[in-house]
Amino acid sequence: MKNALVFVLTAFLALPVGAQTPEIGPMDGTQADLSEFLWKNRPIVVFADNPADPRFQDQLDFLAQDLPALETRDVVILTDADPAAKSALRQKLRPRGFALVVLAKDGSVILRKPLPWHVREITRTIDKQPLRQQEIRDRIGD
Repeated sequence: MKNALVFVLTAFLALPVGAQTPEIGPMDGTQADLSEFLWKNRPIVVFADNPADPRFQDQLDFLAQDLPALETRDVVILTDADPAAKSALRQKLRPRGFALVVLAKDGSVILRKPLPWHVREITRTIDKQPLRQQEIRDRIGD
């Protein structure tokens, strides 16, 4: 009986009760404030003039194919497909039609593309950044 109780308690304590994993899926960027992500995340902003834009849909599909690679790099995905909203993101980054914009943790633009890109190319660009290189070195040292 005692062994069974220990087993049940061990199994119960091993469960991630109440643990929350950060949401990496696309978030509506029309109300986003980039200062929320400063020094914590690398925002990827996907703009379009219409949510039905095939390039917009393709980019979201590409990003969804490898979310773990993006999560490892502290990426958050923001979308803005409503130019009429004149969001703070649009005013700061000034897209024309479809645009993919990758920002560094310091808020600087490290990539701006007028066509969809695969996660592999995006992560390579991120991995070349000095702060990311330092993160990799720190992780290896642990």
